[in-house]
Amino acid sequence: MLLAALLAILPQDVAVPTPGVRGQANPNTPRPNIILVMADDQGWGDTSFNGHPTLKTPALDQMASEGLRFDRFYAAAAVCSPTRASVLTGRHPFRMRIDGANSGHLPSEEYTLAEMCHELGYTTGHFGKWHLGTLTKEVVDSNRGGRPNQAQHYSPPWQHGFDRCFSTEAKVPTWDPMLNPDNGKPYGTRYWNEQGEVVTENLEGDDSRIIMDRALPFITAATNDKRPFLAVIWLHAPHRPVVAGPTRLEAYAETEREDLRRYYAVVAAIDASLGRLREHLERLNVSDDTLLWYTSDNGPEGSAKEGQGSTAGLRGRKRSLYEGGVRVPGLLVWPKQIRTPRRLGCPASTLDTLPTLAEILGVRLAPERTLDGVSLLPLLMADGSDKRPGQAPLPFVSPKAAALHAGRLKAIRPEPNGKWELYDLVSDPMESKDLAGDRPVELARLVELFHSWKSDAAQSRAR
Repeated sequence: MLLAALLAILPQDVAVPTPGVRGQANPNTPRPNIILVMADDQGWGDTSFNGHPTLKTPALDQMASEGLRFDRFYAAAAVCSPTRASVLTGRHPFRMRIDGANSGHLPSEEYTLAEMCHELGYTTGHFGKWHLGTLTKEVVDSNRGGRPNQAQHYSPPWQHGFDRCFSTEAKVPTWDPMLNPDNGKPYGTRYWNEQGEVVTENLEGDDSRIIMDRALPFITAATNDKRPFLAVIWLHAPHRPVVAGPTRLEAYAETEREDLRRYYAVVAAIDASLGRLREHLERLNVSDDTLLWYTSDNGPEGSAKEGQGSTAGLRGRKRSLYEGGVRVPGLLVWPKQIRTPRRLGCPASTLDTLPTLAEILGVRLAPERTLDGVSLLPLLMADGSDKRPGQAPLPFVSPKAAALHAGRLKAIRPEPNGKWELYDLVSDPMESKDLAGDRPVELARLVELFHSWKSDAAQSRAR
């Protein structure tokens, strides 16, 4: 019976349209403004509202107190690029061969959130880290591992539905982003605009502020033109190199470890930029009908002993499919529709972003391409529902590990040839007691469900 139930909740064959088959949209559906903010390597525990003993994050805390607070929100992967692909497509990055942070690119045939919104009359902008392909065919422009073939992996945001861009291919320092913090020489990663031009002005100081300096005028212009907008704001912070300005460092002067002071100051800068964004929306009188979604692309960098970010005790960190590597802050505010703040304990994922927004916008996606996420609109609209719509499972794949969440249960294979483990994430969120020996039938069914999903996903991958 359980197997039948699990197989019944495989991700629906709701699909992404291909060019010329974009699906259907209801022209009478309201068009809220949409802002998606993503931090880089911010851990589950790196906020005040999740109990950090030192960090002060008043803007994030305010979001948590006013909207939906997801206590089990997941990045689709334990590293950067795959998660970003999931946000824009609603599809697992495994389908797109985006297996790691320095491999692959967003394929041109993928139908993105920006393209969907653009077709509905939205003006669209990407600001910050892209990490889904190179931004120039001419030169090596990214300080990252792998040194990809610039032409082969050319896939900039302006080819995926974004009208305005202020984008880097990959990481930059979180202060004076164009300069190497060790020697003051050029860092090796540049900002590019939608014309394929290098941006050279206003690039000093806090990088989160620099990004917001570009996003806010875009929002203002859209508002003045009376057009709905999609702003995708992907911050570099608090990814390494972690560099902070003197004013924010002073706020954490009592913290003994210098690396922790820098990290806390950088997270505080993220929070300040988010507060600035929300104040800007208020001044423009558009905050009420603006959906603002905040998360992180994966868990914190470094070991538990030496790393600066916090998982709040969750097992694992970045690159791990244990909870600390993939469970991330998840907040959503939309004052016009979400009037009662709520905490949700059901699992939700970056995979759910596009399906949720498609349903909000009244878009019926055509059945050519399978989605792995589901629409969370029932959770947004409900007064008390706390179940994942359809109870759809969440699959995870990395080059070395695999996992699947189904309700409160999680099956994980942490090593390529290792044994599968089973955890009850409600009673044991720290994954301290492996239930594989106690509940082998349930584990076998989750493993079978995972392999069924992966077999289907592999067909997309082969195309």
